[in-house]
Amino acid sequence: MKILRVIARLNVGGPARHVLWLTKGLQTFGHETLLVTGVVPPGEDDMNYFAEASGITPVTIPQMSREISPKDLLAVWKIYRLMLRERPDIVHTHTAKAGAVGRVAGMMYRWLTPSALIGKPRQCRFVHTYHGHVFHSYYGRSKTKLFLTIERVLARTATDRIVVVSEQQRHEINEQFRVGGSRQFEVIPLGLDLSLFANWQERRTKLREELRASENEVLIGIVGRLTEVKNHQMFLRAAARLKELVASGPIQPRVRFVIIGDGRLRPQLESQARELGLDDDVLFLGTRNDPENFYPALDIVALTSLNEGTPLTLIEAMANARPVVATAVGGVVDLLDEPVSKVDGYAICQRGISVAREDVEGFARGLLRLIDDKNLRAHLAEQGQRFVLENYAIDRLFRDMSKLYEELAAAR
Repeated sequence: MKILRVIARLNVGGPARHVLWLTKGLQTFGHETLLVTGVVPPGEDDMNYFAEASGITPVTIPQMSREISPKDLLAVWKIYRLMLRERPDIVHTHTAKAGAVGRVAGMMYRWLTPSALIGKPRQCRFVHTYHGHVFHSYYGRSKTKLFLTIERVLARTATDRIVVVSEQQRHEINEQFRVGGSRQFEVIPLGLDLSLFANWQERRTKLREELRASENEVLIGIVGRLTEVKNHQMFLRAAARLKELVASGPIQPRVRFVIIGDGRLRPQLESQARELGLDDDVLFLGTRNDPENFYPALDIVALTSLNEGTPLTLIEAMANARPVVATAVGGVVDLLDEPVSKVDGYAICQRGISVAREDVEGFARGLLRLIDDKNLRAHLAEQGQRFVLENYAIDRLFRDMSKLYEELAAAR
């Protein structure tokens, strides 16, 4: 089949890597994919280098931007013309903006044909993947309500299948926010090349030597774009509180906090770190393209997001046998599984520690528990690694997606 895959931009993050993996990997199943992207705006890191390394040359629509703009009409027209030229069997959109622009263009492609007058529109199927959603924690109430209305209309009128990356995400989007019908949804978890993280023990010292961290020093890391929804402000407040808790305890290990990622909030976060007295405790490393090296160096991986689909950073951390402390949002709930016990504002789950959104005290105490309890740290790391190796292999992702496409084609 011929697939037209559309994403708003190839900025640093899980969605960009996901679409590039699919574009390349589905070739082995006989599917030809044309990737269509918008442009990465100033202030965001670009992942086009990853496309080049994968041998993929996307078609760029410069008018497809992140925010609502009059240029969106031109983007719709260009994608519609591209559909007329390419005649795809499947149009698969990813992320909110591409989902809106791509599916509106798809409606035009499906129905603007003479055969539609006798009830025979063009035979093309439309799929949309929610890697996360913008139904809370991104925009104000009126803007969020507008986006939610658009998504509900598009789900009913221009979408054959809605793909979500976790069961919790399906529950939120379909049941809580009432987008789409239950039969439209397909849960297809993320997949990644886990062989990259094999023998992580051999690479543990590489970044630690760069940072001059001794084996007894505890490095707590957070990985992701420096943007509001990732809530690094909470991470820094939790770091300051953890520093107080460690100082008042009987054992006082050296703890440092590593922030991997970049974005427009970096100056603000650096200023916040200084105000909290964390000048010597927080390291801003910027964007790094060597996850096989920086994850093994960390003792604990943190995530403080306000909203998530399934965070690739936690999957990668678990693949490297790193214990995690994360806010219980979106697909994080499915990654960590059910709570085993709840104490001091945090919950010990099957595969990590979860904390309520914005609970700085609970987050700090969850981190402290892992610092103090090496046995728990090792247990959660082992459980997380086993779960990821069994469920998030990239070949499984390719099989699941190919199966979905074949089912849609057979139902035409």
